[in-house]
Amino acid sequence: MTAKPIMIQGTMSGAGKSLLAAGLCRIFAQDGYKVAPFKSQNMALNSSITAEGAEMGRAQVVQAEAAGVPPEAAMNPILLKPTNDTGSQVIVNGHVLGTMSAREYFAYKHNLIPDIMKAYDDLASRFDIIVIEGAGSPAEINLKDDDIVNMGMAKMASSPVLLAGDIDRGGVFAQLLGTLMLLDESERPYMKGLIVNKFRGDKTILDPGLDILRERSGLPIAGVVPYTLLDIDDEDSLSDRLDVRGATAAVDVAVVRLPKISNFTDFIALDAIDGIGVRYVQRASDLGEPDLIILPGTKNTLADLKWLRESGLETVLLKRAAAGTPVFGVCGGYQILGQEVSDPLGTEGGGTMRGLGLLPIRTVFEPEKHQVRSQGRIANVGGPLAALSGVAVEGYEIHMGTTVLEGGSPVCELEGEGGTSMDGCWSGNVYGSYLHGIFDTKECAQALARALFEMKGLDAESVQAVDMKAYKDAQYDKLAQAMRENMDMELVYRIIEEGV
Repeated sequence: MTAKPIMIQGTMSGAGKSLLAAGLCRIFAQDGYKVAPFKSQNMALNSSITAEGAEMGRAQVVQAEAAGVPPEAAMNPILLKPTNDTGSQVIVNGHVLGTMSAREYFAYKHNLIPDIMKAYDDLASRFDIIVIEGAGSPAEINLKDDDIVNMGMAKMASSPVLLAGDIDRGGVFAQLLGTLMLLDESERPYMKGLIVNKFRGDKTILDPGLDILRERSGLPIAGVVPYTLLDIDDEDSLSDRLDVRGATAAVDVAVVRLPKISNFTDFIALDAIDGIGVRYVQRASDLGEPDLIILPGTKNTLADLKWLRESGLETVLLKRAAAGTPVFGVCGGYQILGQEVSDPLGTEGGGTMRGLGLLPIRTVFEPEKHQVRSQGRIANVGGPLAALSGVAVEGYEIHMGTTVLEGGSPVCELEGEGGTSMDGCWSGNVYGSYLHGIFDTKECAQALARALFEMKGLDAESVQAVDMKAYKDAQYDKLAQAMRENMDMELVYRIIEEGV
């Protein structure tokens, strides 16, 4: 078996490549094909851990879920996780290669082509169709030398390309035609169709522009995909989810929007519950008096701890904790809640910083990243979230630090490859855990929601969490239906069959 590829590229970041790729994965799977997603190089802080303990970008996990296949590192052989404005942790085949500046990585990345092609060829030998996602834009002419993710990847995979433009941002005709104009002659034959994405309104008004677009580009229009309200895991800080500010629900959950926030999708399960509103807070004046404060994961604990202090959020957070508001930290947020965070080897730039002092723990960074999937139960916890005791949880750990408890009690009893282990710490009304996805099980989300409702004197018995797997499947089906109704799938299948 040798899979046939189809590639989605975009005119810019945020054009909707990831969702379009996920939708195609779902459609092909519904049509009986065995399909795999692929993105040679992804840059995102929102990642996940596979069953084998490999790290990969969240977008390809979503696409694998949409395709109905287990995610695996081969679907995203290179993941870049920014540590600052000019450098990233480089993850190859699911494991850390090292940290490089942008200039260092640009000079090095051609060495990774064998890794990319080994991963791609492995998938191609096992699947019918591979849906490849590009990154940014193929018209970034300053980055075209040694490109490994846009037209460079299309050439390596001999893949036809569909180019998507974002009409919601305006200028979609200039986006699409300008991108095509900046392609080299050797790249143009790979372009096989255009997609106008995120359209709102009456399509007949758009038709005259589409006619001109066909004429000037020489390419068919593969679809005009409408702006569709979906609740699907987002990839990075471009997510609209992070712009939520107001609290209009009965129960107000405030997530601190750290500058290097990662894995913010940990809280989708809470936001999906009727009566709970999840908002993201960047300023001290916006915190207010929430019913639960969450400190999320971060790619740079020390930098974000410093930011909390300098922004004034530390002061108001400590005030709310002292007043009895429950506080929950996940991964880097858990580390921040402790007495001290130390980086003796310079993993995050070096140094030692005082934590918020809300949990009796100390964290020391080590060079080896801990990445594992786990499941188990919440331990016997007390305080305002005591109702969580004994509920089932599952998720994954992905962190560089080792944390030692100097008091308090563990939050989770987890079963992993090494047997039973204790995770996290709680003390009073403050809780922390390394387990990403800790609220994703219906049992845990419902227990937390009911505890928060009872704290406010509200009826908790009617609170119902959702089955996240069924919920996600419904969103993927909704996406696929919207694309089927607004894309020329006969054209898409013909493009796949004919190739380049």
